[in-house]
Amino acid sequence: MATVTTSKQFTLNARDIVKGLMMAVILPVLTIIQQSISEGKLTFDWKLIGLTAAGGFVAYIIKNFLSPAEVVMTNVKSDTIDAIKDGAADAKIVTK
Repeated sequence: MATVTTSKQFTLNARDIVKGLMMAVILPVLTIIQQSISEGKLTFDWKLIGLTAAGGFVAYIIKNFLSPAEVVMTNVKSDTIDAIKDGAADAKIVTK
């Protein structure tokens, strides 16, 4: 049996926050590496790191907040997915 998870537009969940925080860590690291390569030395500008992290987090959260609703189905058999891709079967979402 497939499990259907929906993500509605104009909502955020814990997964969005966690992914946003991961982006807030990754983005400054990439900025530091890029600057270090261009300057030829490894430097830490903590103000820039903080601003970059905050900007990355806010941008990711806004993107997820404004993204249209989506339906994610899990635990679907690969035969069913192949049949839908080949056009031999249809997928229908029925709301309660």
